[in-house]
Amino acid sequence: MKKVVVFGAGNIGRSLVGQLFSRAGYEVVFVDVVDDLVKALNERKGYGIESRNVVSETMWVDNVRAVHAEKRDEVAHEIATADIIATAVGVNNLRHIYGNLAIGLVRRLGINRRPIDIIICENVRNASRLFREGLSKHLPAGYPLESTIGFVETSIGKMVPLMTEEQRREDPLLIYAEPYNKIILDRNGFKAEIPQAEGLELKDNITAYVDQKLYIHNMGHASTAYLGYITDPDMRYIWEAIGDKNIRRAVERAMWESGKAIILEYQDEFNEQNMKEYIDDIIRRFGNIYLQDTIHRVGRDVPRKLSRGDRLIGALLLDEKHSVPAPFTTLAAAAAVLFRGRDDEGRLYPRDKVFAEEIYPHGIDYILEEVCGLSFEREKNLVEEIRRTYRSLVEDPQNWLSIVD
Repeated sequence: MKKVVVFGAGNIGRSLVGQLFSRAGYEVVFVDVVDDLVKALNERKGYGIESRNVVSETMWVDNVRAVHAEKRDEVAHEIATADIIATAVGVNNLRHIYGNLAIGLVRRLGINRRPIDIIICENVRNASRLFREGLSKHLPAGYPLESTIGFVETSIGKMVPLMTEEQRREDPLLIYAEPYNKIILDRNGFKAEIPQAEGLELKDNITAYVDQKLYIHNMGHASTAYLGYITDPDMRYIWEAIGDKNIRRAVERAMWESGKAIILEYQDEFNEQNMKEYIDDIIRRFGNIYLQDTIHRVGRDVPRKLSRGDRLIGALLLDEKHSVPAPFTTLAAAAAVLFRGRDDEGRLYPRDKVFAEEIYPHGIDYILEEVCGLSFEREKNLVEEIRRTYRSLVEDPQNWLSIVD
């Protein structure tokens, strides 16, 4: 039986990567740092995924076990004997796995010189370059990186809501997720045999699909959260926000701002028709009441979501490149600065707490320069538009309604 080693037994690792490879007949070995999770996976050898929609179904994923990330020798053995590797740890956590990976890859080279691929399920631009640079720092001089390892970028569109503490106590392995099971992968990133698994969709221009996901899906999702919050700070769910006709109209227009820019950027991949199908489907999925996805989850980590290359500022820079007016994406970026969404316990996400208490008091210009990474000289017009919109929202959070009409 073939084996996939998956770094990260969290939402995407279990609900998507582990599920698709298990269904394709692979043994799935998770590597994670959470003691209870590793223990439960090894006791049960499987877990359930509750697909939440009009008709909810529970799928059982089997052929599963786990290794704790601190057991480096065991992790190295799994890597050395794997057929393929995947990561789903979150881009900020990648640096924590490179050391383990390097030890295993060096051991692998000593017993098996066949190439192996690493599927990078992190939803970040230029993931292969980022991963290659990070991993190479942990490998010995002379390691044949380019000939033995394939770095496979992906675009991941599955939405997985947070489980409540009570739900996790009842079953630490159960996952609620939307019924969307597809990974878009870079066909050209593979060095070994491409896995045959239902749900894997190969593309030659992966950057186009990463940008589509980041600047339309992710940007629209975040916009829904931020506009929902400034409309009513007590609003809890994404489906509530997108159900508001003004928010829906603003989010759809923001998504089309990116859509027009992406069509111009990738004319061989996208057109008005397939872009409309994509945007309509995303908005429909945002409205899935059964998913119970929260505004807090979707909007949290404002510093990351306002950073230069991410969903809001990155989209605005692409819009500017193609001279696409973007008042609604600008509105979402300004609203993000004011986002203070809290979890079920009334707590701010840790990075949002730092943002609110230590960064926000410095003022909007500091945020635009230090958090968003914008140049007040090169991107003068964009800076001024966000600044003006932000000040309008500070004056009255409902001022944004005037641009929707």
